[in-house]
Amino acid sequence: MAVEKTVTYSSMSLSFNQGLDEFGKEIIKKRTYSNVKPDATPENIFNVATAIGGLCKYTLEEVGLNERSTLVQIAG
Repeated sequence: MAVEKTVTYSSMSLSFNQGLDEFGKEIIKKRTYSNVKPDATPENIFNVATAIGGLCKYTLEEVGLNERSTLVQIAG
């Protein structure tokens, strides 16, 4: 039984380090960018994320990719 995966929705999340709070704990803020092309490669998404991070005041800590997919059984 073969199953095919089709990505139906993608978004990327960027986490920024905004320094320390009064207790010395890191302040991490996350920004999500919706409607990423489902067929975009991980390299392209990472390159765009780092370009956006380079324009921001705070340090980019992490890039995340969130996907929603459908699975369909292929007759065989």
